[in-house]
Amino acid sequence: MPMAMPAIILAAGASTRLGRPKQLVHSAGETLLDRTIRHVRQAGCDPVFVVLGANSEEITRTALLKDAQTIVNEEWRSGISTSIRAGITAVQTLCPESSAAMLLVCDQPNLTSAHLAELISQHQAAIQTAIIASVYAGNIGIPAIFPTSQFDSLLRLEGDVGARATLRKAECPLITIELPGGEFDIDTPEDLASL
Repeated sequence: MPMAMPAIILAAGASTRLGRPKQLVHSAGETLLDRTIRHVRQAGCDPVFVVLGANSEEITRTALLKDAQTIVNEEWRSGISTSIRAGITAVQTLCPESSAAMLLVCDQPNLTSAHLAELISQHQAAIQTAIIASVYAGNIGIPAIFPTSQFDSLLRLEGDVGARATLRKAECPLITIELPGGEFDIDTPEDLASL
């Protein structure tokens, strides 16, 4: 039986360009964060870690966060690398037997549980030392599954540098899966209006 895949949802940002917490934006009757948690659960991820930072008390009070374990990143102002570090450290501590972890954000409205399940399927079918990443608009990005061999690279990220830096200089095989519309995320009021 395949080992469960831990998921790390990065949701610590302040959403300054949007002007309100994007984690709590409603789409089709649920918040973007709860929607992402639902998708990773439907794909079979367990456990699910949500890394919060800015507005963490409001998010914890307002979102359902169903069965997710929250991690409050007190260093969120120092950039996304600190949230990646918090999530990877939680996986290493609480899921030491895991061969990999899925890394994703909560503001990609075109994300589906089917896409996440395909990432997991590819991880299980391929050599498990490969990175399985999403590709959209010609760019490789997250959601992505990183094997434990790449955790040190993720832990070394600094400032506002995300996982794409590790994907660009992957020191292991890299398999990509198309995520239609994955380039669309919610950063501005205009993005929200088009949602």
